[in-house]
Amino acid sequence: MNVALGGTFDPIHDGHRALFERAFELGDVTVGLTSDDLAPRTRQEERYVRPFEERKRDLAAELERFADEYGREYEIRTLTEPTGIAVEPQFDALVVSPETEAGAERVNEIRRERGYDSLRIEVVPRVAADDGGVISSTRIVRGEIDEHGTVTPDATPRE
Repeated sequence: MNVALGGTFDPIHDGHRALFERAFELGDVTVGLTSDDLAPRTRQEERYVRPFEERKRDLAAELERFADEYGREYEIRTLTEPTGIAVEPQFDALVVSPETEAGAERVNEIRRERGYDSLRIEVVPRVAADDGGVISSTRIVRGEIDEHGTVTPDATPRE
């Protein structure tokens, strides 16, 4: 099975790792990594995003571990549009988080318009931090939690 997923992945955290693991369980993986131009447009909240090449290097290191564990191949491609690579005919499945499930449905609409089969959409649940909130890159950048969801010592308590 050819599996697609996409994102900015800055910084990578256990929520991302859950996506990667599910993707590699399903098949060979192609990850669309948002370009420097697209990354800020996909953020819910404005914040600094590291340059593409730095994010790609860190992403490759993470994916290599999963590829080795599952005996799969992977590729990283540049995403320049929100619907990304998943509208291409060679994919069978799309791995998403709950907040990007609507985008996955849009991808399938585009695929049907182009005469391609719909993708199997795999929604991976969010991963909770120790404080019960969701692990997210934004929370990590704010200094609330680390990549594993551990509350940082100086974090302001959640309301």
